Amino acid sequence: MSEILQQTPLFAEHEAQGARFVPYAGFRMPVQYRGVSEEHNAVRRAAGLFDVSHMGRLIFEGPEAVALVDGAITNDFARVAVGRAVYTCCCNESGGILDDLIVYRLAPERVLVVCNAANHDKIATHLQALAKGRASFEDISRRTGLIAVQGPRALELLAAVGCELAVAADLPKNRVRETRLMGLGVTMARTGYTGEDGVEVVVAQENAAALWRGLLDAGKALGGVEPIGLAARDTLRLEARLSLYGNEIDETTNPFEAGLGWTVKLGAGDFIGKAALARLAQQAPSRQIVGFEMTGRGIARHGYPLQDASGAVIGQCTSGAPSPTLGKSIGLGYVPPSHAAIGSELLVDCRGRSVPARVVETPFYRRSA
Repeated sequence: MSEILQQTPLFAEHEAQGARFVPYAGFRMPVQYRGVSEEHNAVRRAAGLFDVSHMGRLIFEGPEAVALVDGAITNDFARVAVGRAVYTCCCNESGGILDDLIVYRLAPERVLVVCNAANHDKIATHLQALAKGRASFEDISRRTGLIAVQGPRALELLAAVGCELAVAADLPKNRVRETRLMGLGVTMARTGYTGEDGVEVVVAQENAAALWRGLLDAGKALGGVEPIGLAARDTLRLEARLSLYGNEIDETTNPFEAGLGWTVKLGAGDFIGKAALARLAQQAPSRQIVGFEMTGRGIARHGYPLQDASGAVIGQCTSGAPSPTLGKSIGLGYVPPSHAAIGSELLVDCRGRSVPARVVETPFYRRSA
């Protein structure tokens, strides 16, 4: 029996714009419109709009809301001021990553957790159980939309549609505010997943399509503002060396080997998985994530074996693609520490053909200030 796929509030907009669709995390999502490179370059050059309404949005409210969320994540949320956001991991007792989250403190006793679409049910169930008897829980995912506006002209685009905030001054990076955009009440956060500046906007479901159309219409005057599908979203986040759940991280992965040790605050309060992570922090990792570029002709893909010079398998590629910005093929993968130094030579088994690659510094792309 075929899976019944959900649709976001913007599905009709994507259809009207000629999107190609794919099943993704239980949704029918746009994978591309004009083409991956064209959409990717639009974000790097001007701005792009992303429908990320498939992601989970969970609200916790009450005197213990901050404490219960703090006890479920690796970062130190207890010290986060109202109006700020943190990126973090949510781990199991053994230190494996259940999901990576962005957590926003909307008010002294009100918290928004944004989780990955593929982990929505798992994280909602996990956190709701922790909230029982301590704080109210509301899953607002289906009654809201979530639109990301990303790119060097993103803030200019927001101003063009009548943003109540002067975003550059009023909303520094990793801040969140309730405001009005096109006259619509929204929750706006200066976060993102592309390596560019921009915001993510939570809007009521019934207003999502109007906001989407208004942003696209205003973008015509700026030039190059386009809707962006999942494929370009993936190449953008890969260039920025941002993890994708199910690729770089999962429940078999701990934050230290994944390059996310900075999200683990062992000196703060207690949290699920802290004891295991404290032990792991004292151990040399058996593997670690690295970025590499292909020096031979080939494209690394998720799941391709990584080899040493003799052809022995030493690891696995977690993500890989041609980089539209850099004009070369790049990838991420896990290797032993002995092969993780910058400049280390690897081979990528591209369907039976060993193609040379080299470990390089990440992120692969950094936007100019």
